[in-house]
Amino acid sequence: MNNQGLDYSEYIEIADGVYWVGFADEQIGLHCNPYLIVDGDEAVLLDSGSRDDFSTVMLKVIRTGVSPNMIRRLIYHHYDPDLCGNIPHMEAMINSKELKIISHYENNIFINYYSVRSPKQCIENLDFSFEFASGRRLLFIRTPYSHSPGSFVTYDTKTKVLFSSDLFGSYDYNWDLYTQIDENCKTCIPQETCPITKQSCQIVGMLNFHQRIMTSAKALRYALAEIGKLDISLIAPQHGSILNTPAAREASIRHLKSLTNVGIDYFLEEADH
Repeated sequence: MNNQGLDYSEYIEIADGVYWVGFADEQIGLHCNPYLIVDGDEAVLLDSGSRDDFSTVMLKVIRTGVSPNMIRRLIYHHYDPDLCGNIPHMEAMINSKELKIISHYENNIFINYYSVRSPKQCIENLDFSFEFASGRRLLFIRTPYSHSPGSFVTYDTKTKVLFSSDLFGSYDYNWDLYTQIDENCKTCIPQETCPITKQSCQIVGMLNFHQRIMTSAKALRYALAEIGKLDISLIAPQHGSILNTPAAREASIRHLKSLTNVGIDYFLEEADH
């Protein structure tokens, strides 16, 4: 899959029954990516977005053919407003007694400040999974302190898509839905401008993001080790671009594993200079 011909004003199907329902703004360096999973007459929306993005996200959801009341679960990988800000609007539009919010209890404490209307479920109490009526399962894997105590990722067992939340996110003004990271990036030395494409290096944007957002190199390596146990078709992060090739995934993991100055260590290193 490449980025040619993609219309970012519309939803984009990234796997069987899995849709990107986000937005694209060339003026910002942090792109947010809500995703929709549709299975029969059930749907799950992941990281639905900020308050200002509600109309864009919901319009794309409806254009997929999903009626709002088909959405059974809202999944939030952490509690930041760029993920959770539109919860009250989502609840009002969905307007279903069957709607529940899934996160970790460390997150739900704060998600309650966005809304108390919908019941909150903790992934631990769900035995780390959610099952559609068809039997299709979503698995929840904890990645604590990457970047919050309750952080986790979601794995769709049918399509093998990993919804990685902030992991593999990027600060990137040169944004496309699908990454430009390729085989050449596996052994490169990241620099601001790619010597091959002459555009901003997406690896640099990813490394900068993780150095600032993740709490520590130890937490990041733990998360990467957990992800390394999965059979993945593509990685769909909440920020940045989708990693849709083995080369992109291998290059990104290699460079992220090499980071040592992450979180507080990054701050202290910068302060010393």
